[in-house]
Amino acid sequence: MAEEIIIVQGNGMLRGEVAVSGAKNSALKLMAAALLGQGESVIHNVPYISDIEIMGEVLHCLGAHIVRDGHALVVDTSAVTRCETPYELVSKMRASIAVLGPLVGRFGTARVAMPGGCQIGARKIDMHLVGLEALGVHFDVDHGFLEATTPHGLHGASVMLEFPSVGATENLLMAAVAAEGTTLVENAAREPEIVDLANMLVAMGARVEGAGTSTIEVEGVPLSSLHPCEHTTVGDRIEAGTFLAGGALMGGPVTVRGIDPSFLRMALMKLQAMGCDVQTGDGWITVARTGALLPTDIQTLPHPGFPTDLQAQFMLLAARAEGSSVITENVFENRFMFAAELGRMGADITIEGHHALVRGVKGLQGAPVSATDLRAGAAIVLAGISAEGETRVHHIEHIDRGYEDYVGKLVSLGADVRRAPADVPVSC
Repeated sequence: MAEEIIIVQGNGMLRGEVAVSGAKNSALKLMAAALLGQGESVIHNVPYISDIEIMGEVLHCLGAHIVRDGHALVVDTSAVTRCETPYELVSKMRASIAVLGPLVGRFGTARVAMPGGCQIGARKIDMHLVGLEALGVHFDVDHGFLEATTPHGLHGASVMLEFPSVGATENLLMAAVAAEGTTLVENAAREPEIVDLANMLVAMGARVEGAGTSTIEVEGVPLSSLHPCEHTTVGDRIEAGTFLAGGALMGGPVTVRGIDPSFLRMALMKLQAMGCDVQTGDGWITVARTGALLPTDIQTLPHPGFPTDLQAQFMLLAARAEGSSVITENVFENRFMFAAELGRMGADITIEGHHALVRGVKGLQGAPVSATDLRAGAAIVLAGISAEGETRVHHIEHIDRGYEDYVGKLVSLGADVRRAPADVPVSC
């Protein structure tokens, strides 16, 4: 397929309502969890994004049968017999490492290719391995593959995570539900997606308490006690935050629906600090702005801190604020690559280590730019909407990994945005 780009004609327009899709970072792990059900599970509110397609291919290679019915996935894992995931798929998406926990939980063994994904940092899986080793898993590395075995079976243990890693917490939960005894995960990730996964596991017959807090307790059950279930994915808080940032940048009002406002408390606080009016209700958030954007300092932290996945969108807001802001990235070391692309459009950003000094400018100019990662790609399109002239965004495959019909939703809010072949002539 020929490369596509997104062409943006800056018109400064984003206004109206938009429905967010199911959370990418939840749906991927729910699909992996279906391996433990040993039958036909139904997962609702699954977004149409390329990462979901890749995870579907990973599960298919293991022997699963997957049928999509609109935004519902029917995942039948009754015929799964293989325990090896191919490098060709895993290297495309880091989240596919999530099959490690459920494969070990179901079969006591797994052979999983080392993961890939966005180039925004090392994102090592050491904590996954250390935690699973405490449960009785033995690992060998063979030509780029992790080979997991359980010589003496899975058993409960007390695990203290060095960092509240979402992926490590998820893999531990999916292995521990089938371990003998009780597992205590301390310093666990507290993200809403962890709660969503725990709720699905409980619907499958697992015993999990404390999800959403820093201490999660899992009482293992026999594998035969786990069964398929029906579950609905929570709304995507990062997609919601992206559209809210767009509303804040352009003035709005923009209303996002299908999202629990509590998922975005810190981001909403920062929007208010930057001079925006924020209203919330049951399943919706509205942002609007009539005055100037105000500068603010932001540091990314694990939930409930400011999410790293919204750092680029808020760097864009800071780039248009009246004054200087400092953004500190504490999660992924390479996530400031976005700053150089925004600089091509006239932003004034200085990077020093994991700090970015952002001096607000009066306006941005359209330019040829690249999506350096998933969230930066979404943010650079918003920058183009607010800029003067035409912006051409390359490498939009990153955006397709996590945003369903991003262009269509922006158009519904009034933006002048379209997809086109990369070789379409430049307007003169």
